[in-house]
Amino acid sequence: LPEARGAPLVLLYLLGLRALAQVSHRQLLSRPPAAAGPRDFSASRARAYLDNITAIGPRTVGSPENEVLAVNYLLEQIRGIERESTDAHKISVDIQRPTGSFSIDFLGGFTSYYANITNVVVKLEPRNGAEHAVLSNCHFDSVPNTPGASDDAVSCAVMLEILNTLSKSSQSLQHAVIFLFNGAEENILQASHGFITQHEWAKSIRAFINLEAAGVGGKELVFQTGPENPWLVQAYVVAAKHPFASVVAQEIFQSGIIPADTDFRIYRDFGNVPGIDLAFIENGYIYHTKYDTSDRILTDSIQRAGDNILAVLKYLATSEKLAKSFEYRHGNVVFFDILGLFVLAYPARVGTIMNYITSAIAFFYLSKKVLQPKPRAVHNLKKLLTAFSLTLTSWVCTLVAVLMVAMFVSLIGRALSWYTHFYVSVSLYGTAAAAKLILVHMLAKKFFYKNVNEQFLGDVFFDASLMIWSIALAVMTHMGLCSAFICTLWVAFPLLTKLMIHKEFSQKGATIKFIAMYMLGMFVPYLYMLYLSWTVFEMFTPVMGRSGSEIPPDMVLAGFIVIFTVILSSYFINFIYLVKSTKTTLVTLTTVFVVTLILVCSGIFFPYSSDAANPKPKRVFLQHTSRRFHDLDGNVVKSDSGIWINGFDYNGISHITPHVPEINDTIRTPCEEQAPFCGLPWILPVHFMFRFQRMFRVAGLYRRKPAAVAVSHTTRILRAKAYLFEGENVLTCPSHMSLYVRPRVGSALSRWSLGDGTPVASLGGDYFVFYSHGLHAAPWHFWVELTAPEKHSDGIVSLAIAAHYFFGEDQKSPQLYALLERFPNWTFSSGWSCTYDLFVF
Repeated sequence: LPEARGAPLVLLYLLGLRALAQVSHRQLLSRPPAAAGPRDFSASRARAYLDNITAIGPRTVGSPENEVLAVNYLLEQIRGIERESTDAHKISVDIQRPTGSFSIDFLGGFTSYYANITNVVVKLEPRNGAEHAVLSNCHFDSVPNTPGASDDAVSCAVMLEILNTLSKSSQSLQHAVIFLFNGAEENILQASHGFITQHEWAKSIRAFINLEAAGVGGKELVFQTGPENPWLVQAYVVAAKHPFASVVAQEIFQSGIIPADTDFRIYRDFGNVPGIDLAFIENGYIYHTKYDTSDRILTDSIQRAGDNILAVLKYLATSEKLAKSFEYRHGNVVFFDILGLFVLAYPARVGTIMNYITSAIAFFYLSKKVLQPKPRAVHNLKKLLTAFSLTLTSWVCTLVAVLMVAMFVSLIGRALSWYTHFYVSVSLYGTAAAAKLILVHMLAKKFFYKNVNEQFLGDVFFDASLMIWSIALAVMTHMGLCSAFICTLWVAFPLLTKLMIHKEFSQKGATIKFIAMYMLGMFVPYLYMLYLSWTVFEMFTPVMGRSGSEIPPDMVLAGFIVIFTVILSSYFINFIYLVKSTKTTLVTLTTVFVVTLILVCSGIFFPYSSDAANPKPKRVFLQHTSRRFHDLDGNVVKSDSGIWINGFDYNGISHITPHVPEINDTIRTPCEEQAPFCGLPWILPVHFMFRFQRMFRVAGLYRRKPAAVAVSHTTRILRAKAYLFEGENVLTCPSHMSLYVRPRVGSALSRWSLGDGTPVASLGGDYFVFYSHGLHAAPWHFWVELTAPEKHSDGIVSLAIAAHYFFGEDQKSPQLYALLERFPNWTFSSGWSCTYDLFVF
């Protein structure tokens, strides 16, 4: 088979499938929404809600915008909907302001305390009431300095319109629908905890739908379901008009490799309620930035989300299974959409049986080939195992080589060159991976398999790939991974293809007919894998711009590209042995790689973009910080002030230094070893995500409403040796604080008044408490109990409190404003002021 008929056809085939997969991602959004009738979801009305919510501005917990303006707007719209509702329904509204505390294993582990935060809760139920309910959840608060259109105002707008649509229906529901507009999700899921653990309506909830965002618009992906409760997935399958779901996304998200979480966790862990978690995932580059505005969310996206969620809520609210949801809790479910057209879903136990049967058939086929004829069984087995080992070796060599390139690019300061231009990553790491694979097998063919029949080699390497996928299928199924269905596709379809054209495999000089039949048989697994890879890269690429400075993003992305290259090449490796030559293909790939590498090293591909239509900003966080360190007697032994600067990606602030030369490496802030979390005012315990700290020295802060902190401590005997610390924090301002605790050598924190009473240490051993409050919160009282040694002249515990000013006149100092103005327009700079006080007791 000449090369002209081999490798180029394979590349054209993959490019065609990639184009088809890309089109499938956008096909439904290209359809204009139908005109809404009186009982249909109206995207135009939802957009009006969205525009009005985002017009309020950033809605940080504790701010008037969040606690008053947003709440009043929601109440106004809900009352208007209530007035126009039909007699078939009853609408009840409640404003909840809970106070509580809980510990969570997220971002290294910490404890959260909230006081007087706000929930707007609406219950739509039949006129005669309902015993059971389904919950729909969104959050109207936003992170500081962003209008939060996608995260999560659009979801609240969709929920308002769904409430409006359902309330005007003359058809009564069987169960109640509770709409929770929660006002403190960005404070690490506080409002949902306050609702599910304290609100009287929470006891009636049997299932929920959580509306979230990891991007701006596009298609909303179902990325978590359950736990267990396959009937919930079936409800989505039956009801959703434009399905988009993946159990692969669920297992990736729940693995923890994405630094994010949603209210789904709270309802699952603290409410023991099953649910569906969905989120917009497109264009995550501007998620949590000032660019997250309502005009960037397509009306088609709103219509699509509204149609889906309305249909699923109606289905659940009329389902007999909702009332007995706990009776249907029997195992997980495998689910995935087919090009956005429909969803396949089946119980995981069924998938386990299918997977084992598929792998058993494949092993039976391979063993039969190896054992026949019997005199050559040992020879056949040796050849198969050799091809198997060589294939795995080529994969490992490819991974190592590409990761070395990624490491080199990172070390020379060219990380994220592909951030704005994704094709650069494909041209750099994709071509390197493909070239390395071809090179290893080309050398093996030339030196190890010299004078061996080409058809035999093509056949044996096909079987080697089949063997690898069969083993992977059995292992993943044994591990209980629902994503093993992918391996089933990569075993079943290739095996079926091989059985259908086994004669062509043995014919010398295979023809175009053979290639066409081969590629047709591989169509399904290759198309699905390209479709899945597009989803994965759409989610992960933007995440690399907000994953901190510790993780080299090029190595992560290069690893993903190698994985997908290996997968997509697994059943085309045999073509290397079937074609006469692969030199042209290898030279072409190598040329593209070398040229791209030179261009990357030259810095021609700038990572960030300020393009108004499609910005890809660099995230930078600045805190004007005043610190005071107290000794055991309460005396201030050290104080300083400066603007603490963190670049939120691997490049740190290296690209910003030319614009603001004062913030170079010479102003690195050393770790205060005696203080918890290095004596820095972390708003969340993300210290492990950052390499270097920089403090740009400026004058101290003047706070119009300083946080009043009153602390007292007493010693008392508890069993043998113990120490009780009691503290009172009078929270006049601000609404956000961080409490850091580090027991001194010989001491140990045994109990406290937070969470369930058992202290939870963060990564590194210190203890972190995240505190926030809404309006008019009472003083915060807490106590901690420590066991202590007989002699503790240096103190028993170091305790620090940081106060963060996220809004209002105290948010940004003149010095901070002046520095922010000097930052280039391709950055998103989020700044605020804070104070830090360390005490020793």
